[in-house]
Amino acid sequence: MRAKITYFVTAAVLVFYFVLVGSRGLMLIRHGTLLTVTFGVAVLILPGIGVWFLWKNTQFVRRANVLAAELDAEGGLPVDDLLRTPSGRIDRDSADAAFTKRREETEDAPDDWRTWFRLAVAYQDARDTPRARKAMQRAIALHRSGSRAAAPEPSSPSGA
Repeated sequence: MRAKITYFVTAAVLVFYFVLVGSRGLMLIRHGTLLTVTFGVAVLILPGIGVWFLWKNTQFVRRANVLAAELDAEGGLPVDDLLRTPSGRIDRDSADAAFTKRREETEDAPDDWRTWFRLAVAYQDARDTPRARKAMQRAIALHRSGSRAAAPEPSSPSGA
């Protein structure tokens, strides 16, 4: 729940910032000189990119949560039984062992979104966020396709 609150607060602050920057861009455009119009348009591009980025990330999180809920209903969510350091971080060797198991599962069933979801969790536990995101995107694509056909993806489960 804490993560949701943090996400919504961050999103609200970003939206406020986008509105503030956008209003400044419009003020520059209204001034009417070539220089201020040019700067105003340039300033409006930043909130546009920010809104797009925020929207895409929100969609990603919502879709991943749908998959997590479905997998939880099936009883297929990975159990968090990894060893932890005294500070609470996941032990690297424990995460690597879980990752190896998840990678093998994914190699055995590469067209199953469930294995890609669990692989994404293993990547995240191993602190490999870029590969975790790619694996989750693959899981989402496979789930959305509704078939067992693999969605086009440039990387393999081993990350090679």
